[in-house]
Amino acid sequence: MLGAALLSVLLCGPQLVASDSDELLLTEWEIWKSSNGIAYDDMDNMQRQIIWEENKQRIENNNQGFFRGMRPFTMAMNKYGDLTRQEFWVLQGAVIDSQFVKRGKTVSSRNLRNAAKKLDAMVVDYRNMGYVTEVKDQGYCGSCWAFSTTGAIEGQIYKRTGQLVSLSEQNLVDCSRSYGTYGCSGAWMANAYDYVIKNGLLPTKSYPYTSVDTQPCYYDSRLAVAHIKEYRFIPKGDEQALADAVATIGPITVAIDADHSSFLFYSSGIYDEPACNPNNLSHAVLLVGYGSEGDQDYWIIKNSWGSSWGEGGYMRLVRDGRNTCGIASYSLYPIL
Repeated sequence: MLGAALLSVLLCGPQLVASDSDELLLTEWEIWKSSNGIAYDDMDNMQRQIIWEENKQRIENNNQGFFRGMRPFTMAMNKYGDLTRQEFWVLQGAVIDSQFVKRGKTVSSRNLRNAAKKLDAMVVDYRNMGYVTEVKDQGYCGSCWAFSTTGAIEGQIYKRTGQLVSLSEQNLVDCSRSYGTYGCSGAWMANAYDYVIKNGLLPTKSYPYTSVDTQPCYYDSRLAVAHIKEYRFIPKGDEQALADAVATIGPITVAIDADHSSFLFYSSGIYDEPACNPNNLSHAVLLVGYGSEGDQDYWIIKNSWGSSWGEGGYMRLVRDGRNTCGIASYSLYPIL
């Protein structure tokens, strides 16, 4: 324990000398703080290290299962290592209430299926096709909804024009509250789309991201580069319709259940969390493709937690028709 380690330093009593493993943990904690530019006063340091050590143990337990062939993905310590449960919840940012309301038209699954049959695509990866901007980082702000929204619009603009333009999430965070969004406290993506329909969206270079929601709106219609006419939902819970939409339309805005430490510290492999609940949608991401590894199909999702998270900022999520983590519970795309 940290208390014993500190006492051994202060009192130098042989009965309180820390074990090698305790000293190693303390060293790892100090290295982690240094590498992430983090510093605490003594009291906060003790509390945060306890959280960090608990997370480290979860990561190690999962990885032991992975090496034994019992878990399909690895976890790794990252910059979120000392977050409390509440802080992690805030970071997700898609939850407003448990009974989300789906507003807007739903596309026909039959039409999607007929269009997809013509392509017969076994693998789709828009990262390799020019549709996807660099991995972004929302910081400690629950603005995932904005990144999921801009990502899908960026893809549709590229599809139409051949130009990949990074769009401003901060524009949405600062300016769309009257449409039912809550800045760093989360939102549903349809509300963000409603704002873009009425106002358009500025590019990131004109409206940079700040990861806070305390500044005024600086929207300037003369600088808007993205406009959409409407959006469509994909039939709820229908993974085949979702796959058909990905294959024929482009990157898709989706919400998922990410409220698990396994998601927070995901590192590599095909994510399959048994505790995932398709009705507990807590985080917005961008669905950019699908593929297979061996006999296991997976989705490819782009997160907004920086490129050091997951597989370069991406996750492969199991695709098996069970609507794992609610990948198909709330999915939609823009129409230019």
